[in-house]
Amino acid sequence: MALQLDTIRTIADRVAASHHLEVVEIDFSGGAKHRTLRVFIEKDAAARAKLAEIAQAQEGVDEPIVELPKGVPVEMLSGVTHEDCVAFAQDFGTVLDVEDAIPGAEYTLEVSSPGLERKLGKADDYTRFRGSLVKLQTFSAVNQNRHFQGRLTKFEGGLLTLDLSAIKQKGKPKKAASTEQVVEIALTNVEKAHLLAEI
Repeated sequence: MALQLDTIRTIADRVAASHHLEVVEIDFSGGAKHRTLRVFIEKDAAARAKLAEIAQAQEGVDEPIVELPKGVPVEMLSGVTHEDCVAFAQDFGTVLDVEDAIPGAEYTLEVSSPGLERKLGKADDYTRFRGSLVKLQTFSAVNQNRHFQGRLTKFEGGLLTLDLSAIKQKGKPKKAASTEQVVEIALTNVEKAHLLAEI
């Protein structure tokens, strides 16, 4: 299945680029007649920059041009609309069928935004979302722990720095003030990570 997912990702990237979108993640699950291909998309960097410009221009305006959620930084928004998802799904589904990229029985195609608690994967994600709250799990223990929640304060040289004091750590006994409040984790040691919504 890995080779097919690479092919599917290539097709998805090609179709997304034609719509000024980027593919964030692809997930293929299920078996037999209940297979589901989920694709999470967002506006490309240029379109997100334009959205940020519009948001700045409408500050203090009585009737905003674009309705943005209160308290959510513009850089965290995917900028994807329902119409974007429909257009991408139609074109992507057609190409998948023409190229027979998913052989066999039927499958369901779902296309959506990655959401506010989106997964982080590429190094660029950690640069873009610096300053955000994140939850992550490592492959090997760091300071005798594999699960972390905190504010991503820095990402440099393949190392991300988390400020653990930004979130009250569950299940941790209260220790003396000498407890580590900042942890550095190599990106290569991150098994999975996602943003935590701040609303």
